Amino acid sequence: MSAFVITVDFILKPGAMAAFRKLIDKNARDSCADEPGCQRFDVLAPTEPGDRVFLYEIYDDRAAFDAHLKTPHFDVFNRESAALVISKTVAQYNLACEGSHGL
Repeated sequence: MSAFVITVDFILKPGAMAAFRKLIDKNARDSCADEPGCQRFDVLAPTEPGDRVFLYEIYDDRAAFDAHLKTPHFDVFNRESAALVISKTVAQYNLACEGSHGL
């Protein structure tokens, strides 16, 4: 398997979590439902209260991720969430080993 993985670590402005989660949760659901090349889109929130959200996304390949960036639902998320975010760190990976139980 040679899937393309993206992680994004968001630091949010204080008090922005609820609004941000509404936007990112919709983006994640729409990505999985509407993009054949999107294999997984997980939204992770910290176990302790905080202003951080971490994304783990798997795409068939780089082209599928590039297509994701051109979707209307990503455009809405990106535009409407910008004012809620202090910083974001994006990293790209190739999936080297999948250790899943088929969840």
